Amino acid sequence: MTEPQATTLFETPLGDLHRELGARMVPFAGYAMPVQYPAGIIAEHRHTREHAGLFDVSHMGQVALRGPQAARALETMVPGDVAGLEAGRQRYTLFTNPSGGILDDLMVTNAGDHLFVVVNAGCKQADIEHLIVSIGGRVGIEVLADRALLALQGPEAAAVMERLAPASAAMGFMSGRDLDIAGVACFVTRSGYTGEDGFEISVPANRAEAVARVLLAQSEVAPVGLGARDSLRLEAGLCLYGSDIDTTTTPIEAGLAWTIGKRRRAEGGFPGAEIILGQLRDGPARRRVGIRPEGKAPARAHTDIVDAVGRKIGEVTSGGFGPSLDAPIAMGFVETAFAQPGSELGLMVRGTARPARVVPLPFVPHRYRK
Repeated sequence: MTEPQATTLFETPLGDLHRELGARMVPFAGYAMPVQYPAGIIAEHRHTREHAGLFDVSHMGQVALRGPQAARALETMVPGDVAGLEAGRQRYTLFTNPSGGILDDLMVTNAGDHLFVVVNAGCKQADIEHLIVSIGGRVGIEVLADRALLALQGPEAAAVMERLAPASAAMGFMSGRDLDIAGVACFVTRSGYTGEDGFEISVPANRAEAVARVLLAQSEVAPVGLGARDSLRLEAGLCLYGSDIDTTTTPIEAGLAWTIGKRRRAEGGFPGAEIILGQLRDGPARRRVGIRPEGKAPARAHTDIVDAVGRKIGEVTSGGFGPSLDAPIAMGFVETAFAQPGSELGLMVRGTARPARVVPLPFVPHRYRK
């Protein structure tokens, strides 16, 4: 009997730097990624909320869609208004399937001569194949495999960027432009997934470490791993693909109706439109909600949610400790009748229904620059 072969993990261009900084590396979406540095997850989380954290998100997929039909073609795959996206503007949208489920969530930026698309690491290959099969005959699809992606997040991120790239001061939330950082040509968007002001920096892979070192040399900036990235996005009430949204979840159930613009609601023309627009009109049977458990014990993903008589009415999809609140927090889906803030729930932890209540999202206010 032969020994099972170890799976080879991909490395991002910052792998050596992570190890130099003392990162604890873990497998994530096929990559070796830093889950935390010596300071620890809670310290990294709080540093991002108070100052600025630098994240390596190079495992995510970067794609350029080219050609005059790119926007209209992409609209046959997503419910977002891409054709109405002005040059230099960015939008969050979703790949949907014929049953209204979500294949992935993604960011699309009108970069002027092309659409710049960022997709999740775990769905990257499937998304690229989906693009090729669906619109490859009408659109040039270029996978930007030679680029890294860095995220600088936090209330002091703007001061850091203005120091290194003064033109960034003119950027508003969900905008993108070419910027020179430490002599390196980058494409930068004012966006992120922490609820804080910040930037995502697409940089040539062979210059990524140099740019990261320059950013880390700024007094406001500390390296932050996947652990704090997850607690930050949970506090911000943001969905994690594969946990809070997936092919069994519609945008309406997930509280993402705002991603479907007025024109797309009127025209349809995207996968699952009949189901999604029907739920938009009539309401879904379940909804994603914020949950505050009582006490200090967190409720993890897949925890059953019950009503006052013990009937299952939903399930936790993301849960953990919120360092900014010094309390456990969670998100999950419940029957619509229990989705109003203030609704009392039970969370089944080790056979006992522990009290909790529905609260508005986000748990921590967003601080984007409008």
